[in-house]
Amino acid sequence: MKITFKSIKIFTCILASVFLTTSSIAQQANFESNLKEITDKYETVGLAIVVVKDGKPIYEKAFGYKDLENKELLTTTDLFRIASISKSFSSTAIMQLVEQGKISLEDDISDLIGFKVRNPKFPNTKITLEMMLSHRSSLNDSNGYFTLDVLDTAENTDWAKSYNSYEPGTDYEYCNLNFNILGAVLERLTNVRFDNYIKQQILDPLKLDAGYCVDSLDQKRLVKLYERVDGKYEEQKAAYNPRSEEIKNYTMGVSTPIFSPTGGMKISAHDLAKYMMMHMNYGKSGKTKIISKASSKKMQTGLSAKENYGLALLETDKLIPAEHMIGHTGSAYGLYSNMFFEPKKKFGFIVITNGCIPKLDRNEDIVMSKEVINLLYNDFIKK
Repeated sequence: MKITFKSIKIFTCILASVFLTTSSIAQQANFESNLKEITDKYETVGLAIVVVKDGKPIYEKAFGYKDLENKELLTTTDLFRIASISKSFSSTAIMQLVEQGKISLEDDISDLIGFKVRNPKFPNTKITLEMMLSHRSSLNDSNGYFTLDVLDTAENTDWAKSYNSYEPGTDYEYCNLNFNILGAVLERLTNVRFDNYIKQQILDPLKLDAGYCVDSLDQKRLVKLYERVDGKYEEQKAAYNPRSEEIKNYTMGVSTPIFSPTGGMKISAHDLAKYMMMHMNYGKSGKTKIISKASSKKMQTGLSAKENYGLALLETDKLIPAEHMIGHTGSAYGLYSNMFFEPKKKFGFIVITNGCIPKLDRNEDIVMSKEVINLLYNDFIKK
């Protein structure tokens, strides 16, 4: 065989390719070994991960169990109830209506919900749509948030307990009631049931197999959620309670909390990453536009100095050292979900567990999730 410069070049390229492949495999094995140390330390039931770099998913994998009792393995296409990350879907839908000119962020929520919403200590201060979206409404969850009657003076004699002592717009308190009210507002404005509106306007355009209505989803894909009770895991079946009976007697703009706009989205890690990339790209996914760049940036801009919370997305520099991240967390029924991204550098992470030892750090973040995100950052983004 005659050896030429061309054949040497081809051989060199092949050798380099083999070396890179072998190196990548070794790097991934080392990462997964380090990841196992974290998941073992916090006795994680299951963990689904997606890493996005340069605007594209580069790593996607699930570990552990979807069903602990039957030892059924978790996949990245299984459906989690993602808890409070759900709020950003409601906010995105509201911003669509703002863009269409049907509402304004300065609108009085009383005019939109159909009954008076006023802090009794500040009766002349209107509570605006933007205050609701950014948790600056002065509302709290002390009366609960599964029915709108907690605020209705005609239905609840203790309605005043749902208001804090500060003037609306001047301070911040995270409040689930805000978003169940916003879901009802969405129905009143569109005359479309909340879960169907989100599906039509956000999920379907993005080709996401997800939803708020448990009854409309493939039950076999639902990930069981586990809380630790006395050092043992107990399945939380209430996370996926069927809603067929409530839906039979559904009243638009009133019954909305049964879908939990504040925390009821069921979606896979795989599809949540697609949704995250839409926000990372300021409202667009490929040629599909969900909201405008201006609306997207508005959602991502913190309005409260206390938490730097925008419109159902928050800014944080506490998650990864020297990185300014945008996103949200969720926690319910033993689940802990994370969606965080850097829109300028085009990287981000989806990290979801259906059960772990819920140790908190000084910022009240789940330590397991934070350690996993930093490991992902150091192994896939920083290098």
